[in-house]
Amino acid sequence: MKLIDDLISAVEENDAPVIDVRVGVSWTAVLSKYCGVAKTYGVPVPHGNYTKDMGRLTEKSSLELAEYVKSWNLIEASIGLASINSMIRPKGRINVNALDIVIQEGKGKRITMVGKFPRIEEIRKVARELWVLELDPYLINPKLGIIPATAAEYLIPESDIVVITGSAIINKSMEHLLELCRKGKEPYVIILGPSTPLCDVLFDYGADLLAGIEVINPDGLLKKISQSGGMINTKVCKNEIVYRIMER
Repeated sequence: MKLIDDLISAVEENDAPVIDVRVGVSWTAVLSKYCGVAKTYGVPVPHGNYTKDMGRLTEKSSLELAEYVKSWNLIEASIGLASINSMIRPKGRINVNALDIVIQEGKGKRITMVGKFPRIEEIRKVARELWVLELDPYLINPKLGIIPATAAEYLIPESDIVVITGSAIINKSMEHLLELCRKGKEPYVIILGPSTPLCDVLFDYGADLLAGIEVINPDGLLKKISQSGGMINTKVCKNEIVYRIMER
């Protein structure tokens, strides 16, 4: 887990007491020095598969909680990634939607997306080819170009643009996906979504653009995560977050 170790090392100077932890149906948040979020993986939780030290997470430091990202209990790993993000002060351009960049730069290109993002039909209209790789068997639909994630070995090396969900850090697939990007055509690589750590370490592993969020109203976002499912975006959380992008 070298990528994960490097991420933790890069943010450890911002270690701080954990103030709050929220594990929602769709998203998880940790409030420490800053507020960080990550996709909630592993729902539904098998009976008895409890989070380590649940009820006492606010007795830990953010660096201690960041170690949870290494867990194969994916709820714990979600908390760990959110804690990593809670130690990052986001930087880069503000209020830029990376999907607009994909549409602009993807004209006539072969595009592979790891994870099902919004605006797929807009991207499909401009791309030469668009393939969406998914782990969720209920989302797979080959007629719509949504195919099993195992196709990564074949499609990523032949792609011009690869878009990877930041939550691939949680299931430990990110490092391998970035390795695949360094084979073949060496595509332009975007790591996208609220889970994405806005950290230069990911550039060292081959990312070209990082697209994540900055939480500007932690209390408001924590309430929304606790009280709802669905997506985190600037429509439903317009007073709580802004988009940020960093480029290599």
